[in-house]
Amino acid sequence: MKAVIQRAREASVTVQGDVIGKINIGMIVYFSVEANDTLDMIAPFLDKLVKLRIFEDENKKMNLSIDKLGSEILFISQFTIASNLDRGNRPDFATCKAAHEAEEFYQEAIRILKEWGYKVECGKFGAEMIVKYINDGPATFVLDSDKLARFRKKKNYEIC
Repeated sequence: MKAVIQRAREASVTVQGDVIGKINIGMIVYFSVEANDTLDMIAPFLDKLVKLRIFEDENKKMNLSIDKLGSEILFISQFTIASNLDRGNRPDFATCKAAHEAEEFYQEAIRILKEWGYKVECGKFGAEMIVKYINDGPATFVLDSDKLARFRKKKNYEIC
């Protein structure tokens, strides 16, 4: 799984002219699923995401996570993040999870975040979307499950 995370002062997603998701201060998460990802990886990946200290404290230090702020999440499926750009000039999507499987991951991620008590607004899986936002910072981060030690070590992981 990969996610591009942006700190936002406000954000919205529109499908066919209708705003279907809107947040105030919080984070936009563009979420993608790769062919080798498994459902048991979702919770630890999201745990890392919500614990990222990417919001500034009173001293202008990135010291606060979204759970400390009580902020909102705009969660959008974005399969192109999982594309391979190593060869040629056209993105290769062979590394992406098949759409019907990726949608299961996307819906499960949303369910988990809501179950954990986060206010989550969403895009629409597979739809053409227009995303408008004010990036706070600007601050943009990439979270990649392949680079997380907890997945590389193949240890059992418990959510704290």
